[in-house]
Amino acid sequence: MKKRFRYILLLIALCAIDCAAQNFDEYFTDRTLRIDYIFAGNAQQQDISVDELCVEPRWWGKRKRLTEVPMDGNGQIIVKDHATGNTIYRNSFSTLFQEWLTYPEAETTRKSFENVFLVPMPQKTADVTVELYDNRRQVKTRMTHTVNPADILIRHTGYEHVTPYETLQQPADTAHAIRIAYIAEGYQAAEMPQFIKDARAAMEAMFAHEPFKTLRNRFHIVAVKAPSVDSGTSEPSKGIWKNTALHSHFDTFYSSRYLTTLHLKDLHEWLAGTPYEHIIVLVNTATYGGGGILNSYNLTAAHHPSTLPVVVHEFGHSFAGLADEYAYEAEAIPMYPHDIEPWEANITTLKDFQAKWADMIGKRTKIPTPLNPKQMDKPGVYEGAGYSLKGVYRAYQDCRMRTNEHPEFCPVCRRQIERVIRFYTE
Repeated sequence: MKKRFRYILLLIALCAIDCAAQNFDEYFTDRTLRIDYIFAGNAQQQDISVDELCVEPRWWGKRKRLTEVPMDGNGQIIVKDHATGNTIYRNSFSTLFQEWLTYPEAETTRKSFENVFLVPMPQKTADVTVELYDNRRQVKTRMTHTVNPADILIRHTGYEHVTPYETLQQPADTAHAIRIAYIAEGYQAAEMPQFIKDARAAMEAMFAHEPFKTLRNRFHIVAVKAPSVDSGTSEPSKGIWKNTALHSHFDTFYSSRYLTTLHLKDLHEWLAGTPYEHIIVLVNTATYGGGGILNSYNLTAAHHPSTLPVVVHEFGHSFAGLADEYAYEAEAIPMYPHDIEPWEANITTLKDFQAKWADMIGKRTKIPTPLNPKQMDKPGVYEGAGYSLKGVYRAYQDCRMRTNEHPEFCPVCRRQIERVIRFYTE
């Protein structure tokens, strides 16, 4: 009985610590601490360095469940109170740097990448840790630094000269809302009316999908008018280089349709002072391309015939941490080891299937589940996902995360998206 009593007291103490960490006003002020990092290295060794600290006038992220994350991600940023060591904030993310590490170039070349993370401004000195994980979900590299909120070299940004923006939608409850900023890339000043039109079309495309449609009133959405000198975007394979706000370009990692920006500091400078947490970049081009990176940004070509399904697909990546459900005939990038369960909610290697959608399939469902064109709405365990033809499985034969032609997210993806929306707003 004494051991059990001590155990109960320990649980109560741990709960008290955790509950204290959830009190936003006790640990933070209503401002954003923007931390710019440089991630550098190669496949063998990676390093993390602090580049710059900035403070912005408001905090637009979560105020509850501060030490929880709705998905593990490929890395995490962790804020601890310096005096007590208590964790007071945590968020997960993925990065282009980590993706680049899987390419052959990383075996022989060192490169550096900008990365920017937003955390609420601590009231007192805090220790900030950044961790990067490999595809076996193990810590690859870790760095901790101390932030003193009174540091005079923390640059103030977003207090003046805020980029003009239009509000596209107000939430029902501003205290419990998810804030998305659409930002113009490759639009000249005279083209901003077209950008606003494109942003509205992309927004409506997202809200045409469940569960965004039902939970629409939980989103606050703005369109940020970042002007570019040139119209369009760079296409290196064609020798085309444009002077644009975010310096986006096709041919990322030598993949012709991979459209990204590596200039994350520029991205956040344009957004400073606007109400944003999640970012959707619309690029003024009709060439197919884009990309989505968890809690970093979603970037999509604005004028291709497939733009609307693509922007929704990419938001599935950047907002809800959903994996691609398609597979390549020849897998160039072994992203998911078959003996490790992926953290993404919509794919499995069957190493911990009970944590995925096992509750959504019948007990007599064959695993793997045979493809059957006559039962497209039947949940199962279908082989071929996460870029792999073998060893990685999806829940449905088709889904928005598999093809642009499928009209909806599958029920597994919808459940994950709803979980994330409710995580941020309840």
